[in-house]
Amino acid sequence: MLDVHDVTVRFGERTVLDRVSLHVARGETVALLGPSGSGKSTLLRVVAGVLAPDSGHVVLDGDDITATPTHLRSVGMVFQDEQLFPHLDVAGNVGFGLRMARIPKAERTARVGELLDLVGLAGLGGRSIDRLSGGERKRVALARSLAPRPKLLLLDEPLTGLDRDLHDRLAVEVRDVIASVGTTAVWVTHDAAEASVVAGRTVTLGELGGTVPAA
Repeated sequence: MLDVHDVTVRFGERTVLDRVSLHVARGETVALLGPSGSGKSTLLRVVAGVLAPDSGHVVLDGDDITATPTHLRSVGMVFQDEQLFPHLDVAGNVGFGLRMARIPKAERTARVGELLDLVGLAGLGGRSIDRLSGGERKRVALARSLAPRPKLLLLDEPLTGLDRDLHDRLAVEVRDVIASVGTTAVWVTHDAAEASVVAGRTVTLGELGGTVPAA
């Protein structure tokens, strides 16, 4: 489903990614493991289209999307700080991408309800974002990213900021949600234990980047 070919990214004189290649099969969840500053999030930004590589290609489902705008890539993103919209309620946040895609209201409402049920938030569509717990916010962010049915889901340290018990519970829950919808996913983390729970395969990036080796 995803083929990253020889991607290089430089910031000034510093090479963050050096000819990185990563291949992810359809329906597979891969954990990208490494310390802060190793280039994990940079690679996700390239795949999402937020950052253009200096060289290399990104191919999704057989199409070269290296120059494709972010909103046309069919790639969902879950950020570590959720980036929810405080002026929208839970349903508004989950359905935001569908509204931007001009999905009819009835279809949008049905899809939002389906996703809220899937992530364990049924009946909370009208709740304000500022009334949610940390775990609930993480679930809303996941539901929002899945709502448009992306071909690929990118998760950048999605469980950051949770206490260990909640973190461990949500790791299993989010893994199971992704598996239930069959979405191909790349999950960035610095936590080896988390990677072993959420992904079927773990790959690592060296401190200065380089080709991604199988773990």
